[in-house]
Amino acid sequence: MEPVLVNESSRFRGALTDLAVELAGKSSGLRRSLPAGLLVALADLVRSMNCYYSNLIEGHDTHPTDIERALAGDYSSDPRKRDLQLEAKAHIAVQRWIDEGHVRGRVATMDGLRDLHRRFCQALPDDLLWAEDPDSHERLRVAPGALRHRDVRVGRHVPVSPGAVPRFLERFWRVYGKLGRTDAILATAAAHHRLLWIHPFLDGNGRVARLMSHAMLLETLDTGSVWSVARGLARSHKAYKAHLVECGLPRRNDLDGRGHLSEEALASFTRFFLETCIDQVAFMDGLMQPDRLRTRILLWAEEETRLNRLPARAAAILEATLFRGELPRGDVAPLLGLTPRHARRSISELLKLGVLNSNGPREPLRLAFPAALASRWMPGLFPERASDDR
Repeated sequence: MEPVLVNESSRFRGALTDLAVELAGKSSGLRRSLPAGLLVALADLVRSMNCYYSNLIEGHDTHPTDIERALAGDYSSDPRKRDLQLEAKAHIAVQRWIDEGHVRGRVATMDGLRDLHRRFCQALPDDLLWAEDPDSHERLRVAPGALRHRDVRVGRHVPVSPGAVPRFLERFWRVYGKLGRTDAILATAAAHHRLLWIHPFLDGNGRVARLMSHAMLLETLDTGSVWSVARGLARSHKAYKAHLVECGLPRRNDLDGRGHLSEEALASFTRFFLETCIDQVAFMDGLMQPDRLRTRILLWAEEETRLNRLPARAAAILEATLFRGELPRGDVAPLLGLTPRHARRSISELLKLGVLNSNGPREPLRLAFPAALASRWMPGLFPERASDDR
């Protein structure tokens, strides 16, 4: 699988380093611009976004409103939709586990990768734990966390033999687990492809690779989990898959690196991956501009108030929470000139709608971003839902 990195002497290295530095600056700027309370709410939404787009790449379309219902224990009566809701719930649980730091410093190790696969697959319904051999059409059960025990074919690519997988994963860790910051940013794309090239698991490699990339970027850039590359990869899925195929081709000539695989293709994918990351940071930064976000939220609140679906001063509570990040419950009544009883009622209504949340009945209020309101509050984050069929 050499080259595992774009060589420092490569003619592509300078431009890629510039992109890595740009990504680090933009990601840090987005994170610093958000109040702590808003970071928590946005990270929750990004988990659903990452899950939706990562599963969409695999052909599993579970709309974020259905994902939100699954997180609340509300499942579809349709068995197939219910299975996909459980799959989404499993994906979000693994990403939350990553965001809490449980795989920090070891995501590129064999044990770390197996943990990602195990935690995702063990929460899947049985019908989603089967893979089919493309040649024999034999159905094969996927064991959570187990390395592949047989030869496979993925399109035209024939991954390494199952007996070689541990050796390749050892090389994977020795390269990608011990890099400086700039190299680590550049290596996220290379690691993404090389893991898929090894194909260590019978199935689920795509989801594991994207979860691994999320973990690497979280650790290297301290992203705060407030943006996701998966949305960009899904929106450019044809280019994404074409790059993955190109990266698996042999080197083209004596100017194409010194490994078995093409360094030029690896550099091209790295550029695509970093530019996709930068684009997604810019997209989230635009959505979270305080004045624009405030305008969208207040317009929605005013409309709901006129329809008698929100208390009269609800918009002011949302506005205060937006700019403070967290709003102590005791501040609501004096802030808005309400009696404590009316303040509690307004808070209760907003909590019930899911536009505010809190860690407990006496804890501060934080803004929440329910998927049902994404088209109004965060336009472009998710596609519009065609229907509400359950």
